[in-house]
Amino acid sequence: MFNGSRKYSPLPSSPSSSRASSSSSSSSLPAAPRRSPRALQRHSSLLTQYSSLLESYTEGEIRQLISALVERYSQAMNSGGHELPLFPRTGSRRKRARARHKPCALKELEVSVSELGLGYESDETVLFRYCSGTCEAAVRSYDLSLKSMRSRRKIKKEKVRARPCCRPLAYDDDVSFLDAYNRYYTVNELSAKECGCV
Repeated sequence: MFNGSRKYSPLPSSPSSSRASSSSSSSSLPAAPRRSPRALQRHSSLLTQYSSLLESYTEGEIRQLISALVERYSQAMNSGGHELPLFPRTGSRRKRARARHKPCALKELEVSVSELGLGYESDETVLFRYCSGTCEAAVRSYDLSLKSMRSRRKIKKEKVRARPCCRPLAYDDDVSFLDAYNRYYTVNELSAKECGCV
């Protein structure tokens, strides 16, 4: 495996001579390929820094990456000329993932009666409780089978939901209010009282 013969020297008597002999003996061994630290590559070009990374991608993946970057840059230029960061921060990505997978829960919001969209004109405010969140944990065999039937086009025209939805299981008491013309109204099943996956 080694070219040439290796010479052995007698054991050294002092520590300084042992360091010298070990460095000379290690220099005769073939040097193993070592990766230099990233800090040393700070002043090299971007192409040099990321060449090993790009070599791990296929040609199609590189084209897809470049087209995504070009599209993102053109969107940034069209929206006012401010450049967007090429890669979003992982913190914001995690926040979006957590927001997508929050479990089904009851939330509340204080709104005016006019904002409810029921056709009443009134400045009175009500506490509107609603259901929000995902139901990933509540997926059952029915949902999986229904999704499969839809993907195989066995169910074509019917409007069916292939996963459970976060909806009210019970409603609050009726809400009464006066409109802008001093007429008295009562609305039932307006706010959610309990939420669940159905």
